[in-house]
Amino acid sequence: MKKSFILSFIFSVSSLLIISCSSSKKNAKETTDNYIPESKELYDTIVYMDSIFFEAYNNCRMDVMTAMFAEDIEFYHDKGGLSTSKTDILNAIRQNICNKVTREIVKGSIEVYSIKGYGAVQMGQHRFYNKLEDPTVPSRPGKFVTTWQNKNGQWQMSRIISLH
Repeated sequence: MKKSFILSFIFSVSSLLIISCSSSKKNAKETTDNYIPESKELYDTIVYMDSIFFEAYNNCRMDVMTAMFAEDIEFYHDKGGLSTSKTDILNAIRQNICNKVTREIVKGSIEVYSIKGYGAVQMGQHRFYNKLEDPTVPSRPGKFVTTWQNKNGQWQMSRIISLH
């Protein structure tokens, strides 16, 4: 009887864990699929700013990228680590990205949230394509988070996390 009770107890706890874990995953998926921006105006502004930056990134317009990075930029890259020097980041782009790599947003993946008194945070997925490789090589999407600071109406990227 004692063994039967223990087995019954373990089965019940296991069942509850499985149900709660699958419910959490379902709710997380529903939240992502049903994202509606708090502010359509803010969403449109950040999506536009992102498009301006990456048009410059894809076409090596260093002047535009320089203006869009905050002086105290922090760039976190899963492969490259942390970079906190605006000059070093721009030099790395010039040497490793210009005319070699392009980026595109995964359609429908961007979410934007207001950060009171500071600006906004943008999350999404993107793909990078190496122009020096075979164009038929598939590009897996990576995730990114960008913190945008609004100073006197000017938007700049202050924190970037890029995961591939």
